[in-house]
Amino acid sequence: MWVVIMYITEVPSRRKNKTYSCVLLRESYRESGKVKNRTIANLSHCSREEIEAMKLALKHKSDLSQLVSLGKDVDLHEGQSIGAVWVIFQMARRLGVERALGVGREGRLALWQVMARIIEPGSRLSAVRLAQSHAACDVLGTDGFCEDDLYANLKWLEVNQTEIERRLFQFRRAKRKPEIFLYDVTSTYLEGDHHELGYYGYNRDGKSGKKQIVVGLLCDELGLPVSIQLFPGNTQDVSTFAPQVKKAAKRFGCERVTFVGDRGMIKDPQKQAIEKAGFHYITAITKAQIRVLIERDILQMELFDESVCEVMCEGLRYVLRRNPQRARDIMDSRLDKKRCIETLVETKNKYLQEHKRAKISTALKNVTAKIEKLRCADWLVIRNKEGALCLDVNKKELEEISRLDGCYVIQTDLPAPAADAQTIHERYKDLTKVERAFRTCKTEHLDMRPVFLRKAWSTRGYAVVVMLAYVIDNALQRAWSGFDLTIPEAIGQLSTLCTMEMKVKRKGVSIHKIPQPRETTKRLLKAIGVRLPETLPKRNAKVVIKRTIVKRCEKS
Repeated sequence: MWVVIMYITEVPSRRKNKTYSCVLLRESYRESGKVKNRTIANLSHCSREEIEAMKLALKHKSDLSQLVSLGKDVDLHEGQSIGAVWVIFQMARRLGVERALGVGREGRLALWQVMARIIEPGSRLSAVRLAQSHAACDVLGTDGFCEDDLYANLKWLEVNQTEIERRLFQFRRAKRKPEIFLYDVTSTYLEGDHHELGYYGYNRDGKSGKKQIVVGLLCDELGLPVSIQLFPGNTQDVSTFAPQVKKAAKRFGCERVTFVGDRGMIKDPQKQAIEKAGFHYITAITKAQIRVLIERDILQMELFDESVCEVMCEGLRYVLRRNPQRARDIMDSRLDKKRCIETLVETKNKYLQEHKRAKISTALKNVTAKIEKLRCADWLVIRNKEGALCLDVNKKELEEISRLDGCYVIQTDLPAPAADAQTIHERYKDLTKVERAFRTCKTEHLDMRPVFLRKAWSTRGYAVVVMLAYVIDNALQRAWSGFDLTIPEAIGQLSTLCTMEMKVKRKGVSIHKIPQPRETTKRLLKAIGVRLPETLPKRNAKVVIKRTIVKRCEKS
């Protein structure tokens, strides 16, 4: 058990006939019978009054009532929230996010945007409001800012995105570069019609009639983002792939790489680009391609089983499997669609019986449109039988369609010594990690969707913020997986921990004293391996909002 004593010490040093004094906040503790010391912070930049105030707080840390007894000398005030800010800041430092952004003013503003996205997702204006109630400036060691500073900071992020991603990659993977890259795309819809990247395209959000942007996310084998890239909303998936190959080869300097992409992502032109770069690929083929291979007798239906099977042909390896649960789900879905159409047919027939002047051609047209919408036209046929609608099932066609239910084939050009069939199968299934990242970024926590920005540069900067926030969010998820709390709930719990602001009247200075957290907060901190400081210097930075609610109402 550690017995920790925090103290402030001054270390003199002499250089070129001048004596300097370095003021350090340190911890002394006993571990395994040995006394050890650790430096918490360098306080040399603080004024003498601030240092004396911190010494006063440490002197009476065991009994705060003694500070109250000082009466006229010290006032205690409720300070800002510290728990969530401190934990996320420490995680950003541990994961290399702080180093990737740098310690300059723009880097600090960008880091606050990342932290605010995790604490409470919202606009730049909401991030400023958060900084007014959370000890953002004191923890980050930055001066005040407003929403205009954060919006301009998105431009800095967009300009420096390549260097930020390279630094983060170097911090995490400098010793052992990844040999597997997972890549997938999604789309997110836009609010408004004037976005520079906004176009109509295949909308994965089910928001027909809204413009969108396409988001490509490149991850390592652990599912952690390496790079994010935005494309116009009408960009096809395959067109987004070539830049990712260039990134792996040039920006990240990888030599042995296997790209894993979903079916439809890696086609012949993409395979040629991968081969030219000296890389390999793992992808799935479509049902139509599977049928062609069966017709050519390269694959046989009896090879599809719950266990993985492999076939090799013309230098390519095909890994086969049949998922029985997926097959049942597909069949259940067909039955549900059939019941839905049968209900519509009954309703139309009843209407035709009750309304003698109703046209059966109109009812036939409506049911046909429903069948086409549910994509059942291949095996469901509607016809006019003696003035009533009759629904028929093409059993032969249905049998042919359902023959490949739950079957899938993974194709790769990896040589057999590099990975066996089971490993190939598992690497392809790792694409679910990218899908999980998209869910977290778009809806579950980081709430990227919808996008309210208009400029391409601001949206790209915004995407970098979300990607870096997911790096931290993913680490929090793994550390707190044993708690019956979602990440937002855990962050909310930490946010309840506030500082006590101690103001020394005669000196005109103040510091933050951090109280002992409640039991749940202690367990969260222990699981993440983060320790709270006992005191925190007060910077008195001005975080202001220029566009107040009153001004917005007057303008509207």
